[in-house]
Amino acid sequence: MELANQVALVTGAGQGIGRASALALAVAGAHVVVADINGGNVEATASTIAATQRRALAVQADVGDLQEIDRMVRQAVETFGHIDILVNNAGVTRRADIMELTEADWDRIHRVNAKGVFFCLQRVAREMIPRRSGRIINIASIAGKGYAGTSNAAYAASKGAVIALTKTASQQLGKHNINVNSICPGVTRTPLSDANLRVRAERAGITMEEMDRRRAEGIPLQRTNDPEDIAAMAVFLASAGARNITGQSFNVDGGIIPD
Repeated sequence: MELANQVALVTGAGQGIGRASALALAVAGAHVVVADINGGNVEATASTIAATQRRALAVQADVGDLQEIDRMVRQAVETFGHIDILVNNAGVTRRADIMELTEADWDRIHRVNAKGVFFCLQRVAREMIPRRSGRIINIASIAGKGYAGTSNAAYAASKGAVIALTKTASQQLGKHNINVNSICPGVTRTPLSDANLRVRAERAGITMEEMDRRRAEGIPLQRTNDPEDIAAMAVFLASAGARNITGQSFNVDGGIIPD
């Protein structure tokens, strides 16, 4: 129970990496605020956490909207008194070639993946600074480090922004004893990645199973991530063992990107 009685806020916690991270933090002892734009999914995650004997608060929120972010954080603080950990996970994408991307694609992706991550970080930091304590974990992607298999260029740019934000935020929040790191998942089995895989399979004229096999062949360890692989890193970065780690972006990708 490394994180006993700490309070974590996880965005995009209705499915995939966010859900796995919320559950892993609860198993490690944290009470968890689970936030997602999909109210049904977030209630389901909260119910599962409650079964671990940890407290959970479900909040339906759109992290692309600053008023929604403020409401989400206020609800968390009103319920638990403070926030110790932020897992800044909510994100969107779609499979597209660089010449297919539209202004609407760019705005939608950056609204959540870049703007949402920044303003969630900023709003939660306002709660952490007076307490001189906090762990902020941004979910970036190896797409932000140049992974050729990225879903699209706008997505890669948004995740590159998260990596850069992590570095600068760690430098400016360090004096308040707030650690800021990011995790860069590689190919991870989530509903979002499955949707992209389906598009790739259709374009190649093969089954999803065959496309999944080809995808794994390009990974040195020959396997894709489960969401729990990312969640395990999030728990570590939230723990006392990572107290002197900040400003870093860690790949969890089976060896695709060597740095």
